[in-house]
Amino acid sequence: MEALEPFRRSCFRGLHQAVYLENREDNVLDPDECWNSILQRDKTRDGHFYFGVLTTGVFCRPSCPARKPLRDNVRFYETTEQAEKAGLRACLRCRPQDAATAGALVAAMGSLCEYIEENVERTLTLDDLGEHAHLSPSYLQRLFKSVVGVSPKQYADACRLRKLKSELRTSEDVAQAVYGAGFGSSSRVYERADTRLGMTPGEYRRGAPGVVITCAPIESALGLLLLGATDRGICFLQFGASLESLQEELRREYPAARIEPMHGPRAPEFARWVNALNRYLEGVESRLDLPLDVRSTVFQMKVWTYLQSIPLGQVQSYGEVAAGIGQPRAARAVGRACAANRVALIIPCHRVIRSGGELGEYRWGLKRKQALLDAERACPAEAEEQRITDDVKAL
Repeated sequence: MEALEPFRRSCFRGLHQAVYLENREDNVLDPDECWNSILQRDKTRDGHFYFGVLTTGVFCRPSCPARKPLRDNVRFYETTEQAEKAGLRACLRCRPQDAATAGALVAAMGSLCEYIEENVERTLTLDDLGEHAHLSPSYLQRLFKSVVGVSPKQYADACRLRKLKSELRTSEDVAQAVYGAGFGSSSRVYERADTRLGMTPGEYRRGAPGVVITCAPIESALGLLLLGATDRGICFLQFGASLESLQEELRREYPAARIEPMHGPRAPEFARWVNALNRYLEGVESRLDLPLDVRSTVFQMKVWTYLQSIPLGQVQSYGEVAAGIGQPRAARAVGRACAANRVALIIPCHRVIRSGGELGEYRWGLKRKQALLDAERACPAEAEEQRITDDVKAL
């Protein structure tokens, strides 16, 4: 998994929509998505759409701090002109005509992201970025994180890591690639190897010839699964229509690795994992405590770690997850992080639903999502009590 591309897409997918929405002829507002933005008072959606309240006769921006209206009384508009033509007047509290200012700030942060990418080999300070954006460093820090979802430093680190991967493929030696990507020393790279690169720079440059992924198909109650693991833990667990399509997906995820069927000394360990997965899917096992070896962006890892803390059989909305990780305005980015999950069940993205109670999306099908939630809720109470007891003993 590339360090920056999913991360950059998740940042920019909303940015340009917010700024250039009025120029798009094919735009259709999603009422559920708009309503969720209102519930979260999402400032990053200001300028994207406006909502009118029929009972009061006013229209507002999504972040309006006024008391939330009843859903049945709300209508959505792409522009202030549409709202005015519907007979609504502008809210005096949130001043929706000024939303263009919010759109300009979003555009400024998009420009700043491009500036960071173009200067990835430099060590950019907040003062440097503030001078470029004509904003104070402290305000820039807060604004950047609210719009992009991570700090400027975290974004720069992701850009630098992507540059490193490119340099490792073309440079004559590792040291040249390390310094060419803007890292001050090789030790800084190796500190990140386990959590961000997935392997050491030398291994990556050589195409990871020593990385072996062992895989095994699982015939489960919810369909065919393919389990893949390195010597560090499970790196792939997905449902699919056929073994061939799942194997192709695994190769696409890890093109340089050597993929082998399960056999030899690791077979008993795999058998234990497979048994645990089947017991979980059958509602016998209350949790999956299996080792993972996944690659992700900073934001994705934050979301995935939080998902693992949601209690068995319970659900949270995208907005609640965003608030739980300390970024209440990042509900849409949370949805994209769930969609990027490559390890089903162990990272339980099926426990995230829409704010209105609808299931929302699930890359392996809504029927599976509902079945997983039903199985968790039907899990014997004594199994969950034993899990809690075991956790307490472990403390």
